[in-house]
Amino acid sequence: MRKTFLLLAVVVVSLVLSVGAASAKDKEMTGTIVSENSVPCGSEAKSKKQTVQMMCQEYVIRTDATDYHVRQEKEEHKALLPVNAPVELTLSKDKMKFKVNGKGYEMLVVSESAAPMGAPALAPKP
Repeated sequence: MRKTFLLLAVVVVSLVLSVGAASAKDKEMTGTIVSENSVPCGSEAKSKKQTVQMMCQEYVIRTDATDYHVRQEKEEHKALLPVNAPVELTLSKDKMKFKVNGKGYEMLVVSESAAPMGAPALAPKP
């Protein structure tokens, strides 16, 4: 009886911990768009002999501890976002959903790195 109760308790605790870890991954964070660059992201065939290099906007979004490099996933969503704008974001696998000036965006996370020491995560308030 004790072994059954102990096994049941271990299973319940492990389930609670795994659910807590999954929800912590999708928690809302704040950050700032610190830069925007145009980067090559493929090519388009104009004719049999000519291809044109495609360019995409890549943004660096800085949180307290991490710099995320994100790109717009779909070509038709070409909106230029303001640099130094505060954002509210959530991460889910390789996607980042965030809001800038009340408008929502979803982008693909292409890389991440540690934020420089002493770098502010939030834009100064006017």
